[in-house]
Amino acid sequence: MSVRPWATSLTAASAMVLLAGLAPAAHAQVPVAATECDPATRQLVADPPPSLATLAAESAWSIATGAGVLVAVVDSGVDTRNDHLSAAVVPGADLVGRDVEDSGRTDTDGHGTAVAGQIAARPVDGSGLVGLARDATILPVRVFYGQDDEAKRDGTSVQTDRIAAGITYAVAHGATIVNVSLSSSTDDPALRAAVADATAAGALVVASAGNRAADPDAPDGPRYPAAYPGVLGVTATDADGHATDDSFHGPHVDVAAPGVNVLTTFHAAGDCMLAGGAAASSWATAYVSAAAALVAERHPDESPAEWAFRLEVTAARDQPAERDDRLGWGVVRPTEALLFVDDGSAPGPDSPTHARPVVPAVPAAALDTSVKPSPLAGVRSDVVWWVLAGVTGVLLVVLAARLAGYRGRRR
Repeated sequence: MSVRPWATSLTAASAMVLLAGLAPAAHAQVPVAATECDPATRQLVADPPPSLATLAAESAWSIATGAGVLVAVVDSGVDTRNDHLSAAVVPGADLVGRDVEDSGRTDTDGHGTAVAGQIAARPVDGSGLVGLARDATILPVRVFYGQDDEAKRDGTSVQTDRIAAGITYAVAHGATIVNVSLSSSTDDPALRAAVADATAAGALVVASAGNRAADPDAPDGPRYPAAYPGVLGVTATDADGHATDDSFHGPHVDVAAPGVNVLTTFHAAGDCMLAGGAAASSWATAYVSAAAALVAERHPDESPAEWAFRLEVTAARDQPAERDDRLGWGVVRPTEALLFVDDGSAPGPDSPTHARPVVPAVPAAALDTSVKPSPLAGVRSDVVWWVLAGVTGVLLVVLAARLAGYRGRRR
């Protein structure tokens, strides 16, 4: 029951940075470069993540920043040596069993660190990188070490039973949002039960819809845990906000978010633009988890179903009343989700708490095909007779005049 978490491995060869160098001040422009990210070399990117503009982060931050919300990252661990994350991460757990003492706060793979940075990276001088839920707290829960052949041989690759244990641990330790940037085609009863328990406990599980690069020949269809009831399943969009064939599609897709050109935390080395050609649902899932953290902060008395509904019903889509298997209900819009007022009438998914207002049916009137006399019929008749009489009189006058003229000429 192995699981492949992402389309592009976080190696120095595949993680590219578009704006590299040690910037003298935050948001200062630095020369454009195409430098490979190196885990051994610290580098900061001066510009903010482009996806934050797409998600209108500045507008959302005027309402919520994720403060007080604990977001579990069920993944490969989180490297707290990265300056963006050192103050954002609390002790978690290693459920693989190799480095129990580190409490999930190291990361040999890098995937979990990247996800955590998208969610809750703190500002650092000289860098424009910050998480969408910049004041949320991260609970790292390690469920795998890697996806290479060695990890598969020694049993430290991703497995659905460990994902289930990770979700259970996260909820037991207070997580409100549980990010699972992982997916599997296996419907594991243990994973299903863990999700159900998490939802019942008041936590929202946000999960990847799956990346096609992990299994190019597989058909579209459900991926787990995204397809379980109560889970918010996430697919990735390209730089233009369009659905791509990089993700698996199907009824398990609920919403979408940016999945390319993701500027985030890279091991302990600062910042990296993950610019692989494929849109990865791992990164899209992290942004949706961050948006959910904003919603949870603003609406703490609501249920996980209500938080998910806010993100779905306010998502950007062409047809407000319809979803599809490629983008679900559309691309999330955090500000709109924060401000939404639910009365059950909004087009789109059904509200979990309000019934749709009943629109009274207007009875159809019977069609009357009988012929009725016109109320002006008498008037019209009188007018016609007067007109005829007038015309006749004129004709008689003209005729008389002509006859008189004729007699006059005869004389």
